[in-house]
Amino acid sequence: MDVLMRVPTVFVVDDDVSVRKALARLLTSVGFGVETFPGAAELLARSPSQEHGCVLLDIKMPGTTGVELQQMLKTARIEMPVIFLSAHADVPLTVRAMKEGALDVITKPFQEDCLLDAVRRAITLDAARNRARDEYQQLRHRFDMLTPREQTVMALVVTGKLNKEVALLIGTSVKTVKVHRAQVMTKMQASSLPELVRMADRLGPLKTFR
Repeated sequence: MDVLMRVPTVFVVDDDVSVRKALARLLTSVGFGVETFPGAAELLARSPSQEHGCVLLDIKMPGTTGVELQQMLKTARIEMPVIFLSAHADVPLTVRAMKEGALDVITKPFQEDCLLDAVRRAITLDAARNRARDEYQQLRHRFDMLTPREQTVMALVVTGKLNKEVALLIGTSVKTVKVHRAQVMTKMQASSLPELVRMADRLGPLKTFR
């Protein structure tokens, strides 16, 4: 299912049950899915690695802090954007959280509009990241479906080499190179050479086979 077709979920982690309930009411009132957790262990057990949304963390919790949980999420390859809720006194933790890649830090007591704006930005960013990941995976699958010789032809063609140069390099005829090149364009679903070049750029360095 396309990421944009899913209902975004905000994963709320706060040791204060009243805060969790208040955030759940606010976020569900504007159409977000919400799951709440009292601490780091419960969120990690849920392991929302394939979800679309963001994580809303209390920065200072007993036991595992929000910043420590942020690092655990990275280790677990849970890459949703993180927004922190922070008290005025939590300046050192806030600075550390931003350095570690937090999208935003909302100060308690928070203004509802401010928090919702931050969540919407996080959801938009997560959707873009998921779309880019899905597009890359599709490109990688298409490239992997090429034969080794077709992969070589693609790797050489996108560097600007002419058919006759490719033929000389791989030891075949120009006619055969043209056939391979046509297969590459079809299998990669590229409508033009510039589009194929852009695909190659996204895939990164391409291996060649002789």
